[in-house]
Amino acid sequence: MSGAEAEIADAVEAALRPYDHLEVVRIGHSVVARTRLGHAERVVIAGHLDTVPVAGNFPSRLKDGVLHGIGTADMKGGVAVGLRLAATVPAPVRDVTYVFYECEEVEAERNGLKLITDAQPDLLVADFAVLMEPTSATVEGGCQGTMRIEVATNGVRAHAARGWMGSNAIHAAAPVLGRLVAYEPREPDVDGLRFRESLNAVGITGGVAGNVIPDRCVVTVNHRFAPDRDEAAAYAFLQEFFAGFEIALMDSAPGARPGLDLPAAVSFVTAVGGEPGPKFGWTDVARFAELGIAAVNYGPGNPNVAHARHEHVAVAEIQRCEDTMRTWLTPTE
Repeated sequence: MSGAEAEIADAVEAALRPYDHLEVVRIGHSVVARTRLGHAERVVIAGHLDTVPVAGNFPSRLKDGVLHGIGTADMKGGVAVGLRLAATVPAPVRDVTYVFYECEEVEAERNGLKLITDAQPDLLVADFAVLMEPTSATVEGGCQGTMRIEVATNGVRAHAARGWMGSNAIHAAAPVLGRLVAYEPREPDVDGLRFRESLNAVGITGGVAGNVIPDRCVVTVNHRFAPDRDEAAAYAFLQEFFAGFEIALMDSAPGARPGLDLPAAVSFVTAVGGEPGPKFGWTDVARFAELGIAAVNYGPGNPNVAHARHEHVAVAEIQRCEDTMRTWLTPTE
Protein backbone atom coordinates (compact mmCIF):
# COMPACT_ATOMS: atom_id res chain seq x y z
CA MET A 1 0.00 0.00 0.00
CA SER A 2 0.97 3.64 -0.38
CA GLY A 3 3.34 4.71 2.38
CA ALA A 4 4.44 1.16 3.12
CA GLU A 5 6.86 0.64 0.22
CA ALA A 6 10.05 0.34 2.31
CA GLU A 7 10.31 -3.44 2.04
CA ILE A 8 9.73 -3.62 -1.70
CA ALA A 9 12.02 -0.63 -2.31
CA ASP A 10 14.72 -2.43 -0.32
CA ALA A 11 14.26 -5.50 -2.52
CA VAL A 12 14.44 -3.46 -5.74
CA GLU A 13 17.56 -1.66 -4.58
CA ALA A 14 19.26 -4.90 -3.54
CA ALA A 15 18.41 -6.49 -6.89
CA LEU A 16 19.86 -3.63 -8.97
CA ARG A 17 22.98 -2.55 -7.07
CA PRO A 18 25.12 -5.54 -8.17
CA TYR A 19 24.94 -4.52 -11.85
CA ASP A 20 27.99 -2.54 -12.96
CA HIS A 21 26.18 -0.97 -15.92
CA LEU A 22 23.73 0.81 -13.59
CA GLU A 23 24.14 3.83 -11.33
CA VAL A 24 21.66 3.32 -8.48
CA VAL A 25 20.24 6.13 -6.32
CA ARG A 26 17.77 5.73 -3.44
CA ILE A 27 15.48 8.63 -2.46
CA GLY A 28 13.00 7.79 0.27
CA HIS A 29 11.25 4.62 -0.83
CA SER A 30 11.99 5.21 -4.51
CA VAL A 31 14.86 3.70 -6.50
CA VAL A 32 16.44 5.20 -9.62
CA ALA A 33 18.84 3.15 -11.76
CA ARG A 34 20.40 4.55 -14.92
CA THR A 35 22.87 3.70 -17.64
CA ARG A 36 25.66 6.21 -18.41
CA LEU A 37 26.70 5.22 -21.95
CA GLY A 38 26.85 8.69 -23.47
CA HIS A 39 24.05 8.22 -26.00
CA ALA A 40 22.43 11.29 -27.53
CA GLU A 41 18.99 10.16 -26.34
CA ARG A 42 17.84 9.26 -22.82
CA VAL A 43 14.51 7.64 -21.97
CA VAL A 44 12.79 7.02 -18.65
CA ILE A 45 11.03 3.73 -17.95
CA ALA A 46 9.00 4.22 -14.79
CA GLY A 47 6.68 2.22 -12.55
CA HIS A 48 5.19 2.82 -9.11
CA LEU A 49 5.70 0.37 -6.26
CA ASP A 50 2.54 1.04 -4.25
CA THR A 51 -0.96 -0.40 -4.61
CA VAL A 52 -4.41 0.59 -3.48
CA PRO A 53 -5.59 -1.04 -0.22
CA VAL A 54 -6.01 -4.82 -0.10
CA ALA A 55 -9.54 -6.08 -0.79
CA GLY A 56 -9.36 -9.75 0.07
CA ASN A 57 -6.91 -10.30 -2.80
CA PHE A 58 -3.61 -10.87 -1.00
CA PRO A 59 -1.40 -12.85 -1.20
CA SER A 60 -1.20 -13.15 -4.98
CA ARG A 61 -1.64 -16.51 -6.71
CA LEU A 62 -0.66 -17.90 -10.10
CA LYS A 63 -3.21 -20.10 -11.87
CA ASP A 64 -3.25 -21.25 -15.49
CA GLY A 65 -0.79 -18.58 -16.61
CA VAL A 66 -2.66 -15.71 -14.91
CA LEU A 67 -1.37 -13.89 -11.84
CA HIS A 68 -4.19 -12.81 -9.51
CA GLY A 69 -4.00 -10.36 -6.62
CA ILE A 70 -3.66 -6.80 -5.43
CA GLY A 71 -1.50 -4.70 -7.74
CA THR A 72 -0.85 -7.44 -10.30
CA ALA A 73 -2.16 -5.23 -13.11
CA ASP A 74 -1.58 -1.85 -11.47
CA MET A 75 1.27 -2.20 -11.68
CA LYS A 76 3.52 -4.98 -10.50
CA GLY A 77 3.45 -6.46 -14.01
CA GLY A 78 4.94 -3.26 -15.40
CA VAL A 79 7.46 -3.04 -12.56
CA ALA A 80 8.54 -6.61 -13.33
CA VAL A 81 9.17 -5.62 -16.96
CA GLY A 82 11.23 -2.62 -15.89
CA LEU A 83 13.32 -4.66 -13.46
CA ARG A 84 13.94 -7.37 -16.02
CA LEU A 85 15.08 -4.85 -18.64
CA ALA A 86 17.30 -3.00 -16.16
CA ALA A 87 19.07 -6.24 -15.27
CA THR A 88 19.39 -7.81 -18.71
CA VAL A 89 19.92 -4.96 -21.20
CA PRO A 90 23.40 -3.65 -20.27
CA ALA A 91 24.05 -1.84 -23.56
CA PRO A 92 20.82 -0.30 -24.90
CA VAL A 93 20.82 1.87 -28.04
CA ARG A 94 19.64 4.81 -25.93
CA ASP A 95 20.51 5.62 -22.33
CA VAL A 96 17.81 4.53 -19.91
CA THR A 97 16.72 5.79 -16.50
CA TYR A 98 14.65 3.17 -14.66
CA VAL A 99 12.46 4.66 -11.92
CA PHE A 100 10.64 2.57 -9.31
CA TYR A 101 8.79 5.00 -7.07
CA GLU A 102 6.49 5.33 -4.08
CA CYS A 103 3.05 6.81 -3.41
CA GLU A 104 1.47 7.13 -6.84
CA GLU A 105 -1.97 6.05 -5.64
CA VAL A 106 -2.39 8.90 -3.14
CA GLU A 107 -2.31 12.70 -3.06
CA ALA A 108 0.17 14.46 -5.35
CA GLU A 109 2.32 15.89 -2.55
CA ARG A 110 3.48 12.39 -1.54
CA ASN A 111 4.21 11.19 -5.06
CA GLY A 112 7.67 9.66 -5.42
CA LEU A 113 8.37 11.38 -8.74
CA LYS A 114 7.67 14.73 -7.09
CA LEU A 115 10.03 13.84 -4.23
CA ILE A 116 12.74 12.85 -6.72
CA THR A 117 12.22 16.09 -8.66
CA ASP A 118 12.46 18.13 -5.46
CA ALA A 119 15.57 16.34 -4.17
CA GLN A 120 17.58 15.68 -7.35
CA PRO A 121 15.85 16.92 -10.52
CA ASP A 122 18.71 15.90 -12.81
CA LEU A 123 17.75 12.24 -12.25
CA LEU A 124 14.63 12.67 -14.37
CA VAL A 125 16.11 14.63 -17.26
CA ALA A 126 15.18 12.74 -20.44
CA ASP A 127 13.87 13.04 -23.99
CA PHE A 128 11.02 10.58 -23.62
CA ALA A 129 9.31 8.51 -20.91
CA VAL A 130 7.35 5.28 -20.84
CA LEU A 131 5.09 4.89 -17.83
CA MET A 132 4.41 1.17 -17.33
CA GLU A 133 0.74 1.64 -16.41
CA PRO A 134 -1.62 -1.19 -17.40
CA THR A 135 -2.79 -0.65 -20.98
CA SER A 136 -3.30 -4.24 -22.21
CA ALA A 137 0.06 -3.91 -23.99
CA THR A 138 -1.08 -1.05 -26.25
CA VAL A 139 0.04 2.58 -26.25
CA GLU A 140 -2.29 5.00 -24.47
CA GLY A 141 -1.62 8.69 -25.00
CA GLY A 142 -1.98 11.51 -22.52
CA CYS A 143 -4.18 11.22 -19.44
CA GLN A 144 -7.15 12.84 -17.79
CA GLY A 145 -6.79 15.45 -15.10
CA THR A 146 -8.30 14.70 -11.72
CA MET A 147 -9.92 17.01 -9.21
CA ARG A 148 -11.53 16.29 -5.85
CA ILE A 149 -13.92 18.71 -4.21
CA GLU A 150 -16.26 18.74 -1.23
CA VAL A 151 -19.80 19.97 -1.68
CA ALA A 152 -21.37 20.98 1.64
CA THR A 153 -24.94 21.54 2.76
CA ASN A 154 -25.94 23.15 6.04
CA GLY A 155 -28.97 22.86 8.28
CA VAL A 156 -30.12 23.44 11.83
CA ARG A 157 -29.71 20.93 14.65
CA ALA A 158 -32.76 19.74 16.49
CA HIS A 159 -33.99 16.78 18.49
CA ALA A 160 -34.99 13.96 16.14
CA ALA A 161 -38.34 13.66 17.92
CA ARG A 162 -39.06 17.26 16.89
CA GLY A 163 -37.44 17.26 13.48
CA TRP A 164 -39.64 20.11 12.25
CA MET A 165 -37.77 22.39 14.63
CA GLY A 166 -34.57 21.92 12.65
CA SER A 167 -33.35 21.62 9.08
CA ASN A 168 -31.78 18.35 7.94
CA ALA A 169 -28.46 18.92 6.12
CA ILE A 170 -28.37 15.34 4.82
CA HIS A 171 -31.77 15.78 3.19
CA ALA A 172 -30.48 19.02 1.69
CA ALA A 173 -27.79 17.05 -0.12
CA ALA A 174 -30.39 15.29 -2.29
CA PRO A 175 -30.17 17.95 -5.06
CA VAL A 176 -26.38 17.52 -5.11
CA LEU A 177 -26.79 13.80 -5.77
CA GLY A 178 -29.55 14.53 -8.26
CA ARG A 179 -27.26 16.72 -10.33
CA LEU A 180 -24.61 14.00 -10.32
CA VAL A 181 -27.12 11.34 -11.43
CA ALA A 182 -28.24 13.59 -14.31
CA TYR A 183 -24.69 14.49 -15.40
CA GLU A 184 -23.87 13.77 -19.05
CA PRO A 185 -20.13 13.36 -19.70
CA ARG A 186 -18.28 15.48 -22.23
CA GLU A 187 -16.40 13.49 -24.90
CA PRO A 188 -13.92 15.81 -26.60
CA ASP A 189 -11.45 14.84 -29.33
CA VAL A 190 -7.94 15.74 -28.20
CA ASP A 191 -5.14 15.36 -30.76
CA GLY A 192 -7.04 12.58 -32.51
CA LEU A 193 -8.00 10.61 -29.39
CA ARG A 194 -11.52 10.69 -27.92
CA PHE A 195 -11.60 11.19 -24.15
CA ARG A 196 -14.65 10.72 -21.90
CA GLU A 197 -14.99 12.76 -18.72
CA SER A 198 -16.62 11.62 -15.48
CA LEU A 199 -18.12 13.19 -12.37
CA ASN A 200 -18.91 11.00 -9.38
CA ALA A 201 -19.70 11.14 -5.69
CA VAL A 202 -16.99 9.11 -3.96
CA GLY A 203 -17.94 9.75 -0.35
CA ILE A 204 -20.55 11.32 1.90
CA THR A 205 -20.40 12.27 5.57
CA GLY A 206 -23.00 13.66 7.90
CA GLY A 207 -24.78 13.02 11.15
CA VAL A 208 -24.25 13.86 14.80
CA ALA A 209 -26.05 11.16 16.77
CA GLY A 210 -28.98 8.81 16.40
CA ASN A 211 -31.34 11.34 18.00
CA VAL A 212 -30.09 14.58 16.39
CA ILE A 213 -31.12 16.27 13.15
CA PRO A 214 -27.74 16.92 11.43
CA ASP A 215 -26.70 20.47 10.63
CA ARG A 216 -23.98 19.65 8.08
CA CYS A 217 -23.40 17.13 5.30
CA VAL A 218 -20.45 16.88 2.92
CA VAL A 219 -20.45 15.06 -0.42
CA THR A 220 -16.99 14.31 -1.80
CA VAL A 221 -16.90 14.47 -5.60
CA ASN A 222 -14.21 13.36 -8.03
CA HIS A 223 -14.01 14.88 -11.51
CA ARG A 224 -11.89 13.34 -14.27
CA PHE A 225 -11.48 15.94 -17.01
CA ALA A 226 -10.09 15.72 -20.53
CA PRO A 227 -6.64 17.21 -21.21
CA ASP A 228 -8.04 20.00 -23.40
CA ARG A 229 -8.99 21.67 -20.10
CA ASP A 230 -6.55 22.92 -17.49
CA GLU A 231 -7.23 22.84 -13.76
CA ALA A 232 -8.68 26.36 -13.71
CA ALA A 233 -11.19 25.51 -16.43
CA ALA A 234 -12.14 22.25 -14.70
CA TYR A 235 -12.73 24.06 -11.40
CA ALA A 236 -14.79 26.74 -13.15
CA PHE A 237 -16.99 23.98 -14.60
CA LEU A 238 -17.51 22.50 -11.11
CA GLN A 239 -18.39 25.92 -9.67
CA GLU A 240 -21.03 26.34 -12.36
CA PHE A 241 -22.29 22.75 -12.05
CA PHE A 242 -22.77 23.08 -8.28
CA ALA A 243 -23.94 26.69 -8.35
CA GLY A 244 -25.79 27.55 -5.14
CA PHE A 245 -23.79 25.11 -3.00
CA GLU A 246 -20.70 25.59 -0.89
CA ILE A 247 -17.72 23.85 -2.54
CA ALA A 248 -14.08 23.48 -1.52
CA LEU A 249 -11.17 22.26 -3.62
CA MET A 250 -9.36 19.39 -1.86
CA ASP A 251 -6.93 17.98 -4.41
CA SER A 252 -6.09 18.48 -8.06
CA ALA A 253 -3.67 17.31 -10.74
CA PRO A 254 -3.55 18.37 -14.39
CA GLY A 255 -4.02 16.08 -17.36
CA ALA A 256 -1.65 15.71 -20.31
CA ARG A 257 -2.31 15.97 -24.01
CA PRO A 258 -1.37 12.83 -26.00
CA GLY A 259 1.61 14.34 -27.84
CA LEU A 260 1.87 11.27 -30.05
CA ASP A 261 3.10 13.39 -32.95
CA LEU A 262 6.35 14.21 -31.14
CA PRO A 263 9.38 12.46 -32.71
CA ALA A 264 10.34 10.50 -29.58
CA ALA A 265 6.78 9.21 -29.22
CA VAL A 266 6.47 8.32 -32.91
CA SER A 267 9.43 5.93 -32.76
CA PHE A 268 8.03 4.14 -29.74
CA VAL A 269 4.51 3.86 -31.16
CA THR A 270 6.00 2.44 -34.36
CA ALA A 271 7.96 -0.14 -32.36
CA VAL A 272 4.90 -1.23 -30.37
CA GLY A 273 2.49 -1.20 -33.31
CA GLY A 274 -1.28 -1.13 -33.10
CA GLU A 275 -3.62 1.84 -32.75
CA PRO A 276 -3.00 4.12 -29.74
CA GLY A 277 -5.92 5.02 -27.50
CA PRO A 278 -6.60 7.62 -24.78
CA LYS A 279 -5.74 7.05 -21.13
CA PHE A 280 -8.89 7.12 -19.01
CA GLY A 281 -7.55 8.09 -15.63
CA TRP A 282 -4.73 10.22 -14.25
CA THR A 283 -1.18 8.97 -14.53
CA ASP A 284 2.25 10.45 -14.05
CA VAL A 285 2.41 11.09 -17.78
CA ALA A 286 1.05 14.46 -16.65
CA ARG A 287 4.01 14.97 -14.32
CA PHE A 288 6.45 14.20 -17.13
CA ALA A 289 4.55 16.65 -19.36
CA GLU A 290 5.07 19.35 -16.73
CA LEU A 291 8.80 18.57 -16.86
CA GLY A 292 8.75 19.02 -20.64
CA ILE A 293 9.21 15.30 -21.34
CA ALA A 294 7.09 13.53 -23.95
CA ALA A 295 5.57 10.41 -22.35
CA VAL A 296 3.14 7.57 -23.03
CA ASN A 297 1.43 4.87 -20.99
CA TYR A 298 2.36 1.31 -21.93
CA GLY A 299 2.31 -1.85 -19.86
CA PRO A 300 0.80 -5.28 -19.20
CA GLY A 301 -2.59 -5.67 -17.58
CA ASN A 302 -6.14 -4.62 -18.36
CA PRO A 303 -6.79 -1.15 -16.88
CA ASN A 304 -10.44 -2.12 -16.39
CA VAL A 305 -9.46 -4.55 -13.60
CA ALA A 306 -7.07 -2.16 -11.85
CA HIS A 307 -8.11 -1.52 -8.23
CA ALA A 308 -10.71 -4.29 -8.44
CA ARG A 309 -11.03 -7.33 -6.14
CA HIS A 310 -10.50 -9.58 -9.17
CA GLU A 311 -7.36 -7.74 -10.35
CA HIS A 312 -5.13 -9.96 -12.49
CA VAL A 313 -2.60 -10.02 -15.32
CA ALA A 314 -1.64 -12.70 -17.84
CA VAL A 315 1.99 -13.78 -17.64
CA ALA A 316 2.04 -13.93 -21.45
CA GLU A 317 1.16 -10.23 -21.60
CA ILE A 318 4.02 -9.37 -19.24
CA GLN A 319 6.34 -11.33 -21.52
CA ARG A 320 4.99 -9.59 -24.62
CA CYS A 321 5.65 -6.16 -23.12
CA GLU A 322 9.15 -7.19 -22.12
CA ASP A 323 9.89 -8.51 -25.61
CA THR A 324 8.60 -5.33 -27.25
CA MET A 325 10.60 -3.06 -24.95
CA ARG A 326 13.71 -5.19 -25.35
CA THR A 327 13.47 -4.94 -29.13
CA TRP A 328 13.11 -1.14 -28.85
CA LEU A 329 16.15 -0.88 -26.56
CA THR A 330 18.44 -3.47 -28.08
CA PRO A 331 20.84 -2.72 -30.96
CA THR A 332 19.83 -4.26 -34.28
CA GLU A 333 22.38 -6.56 -35.87
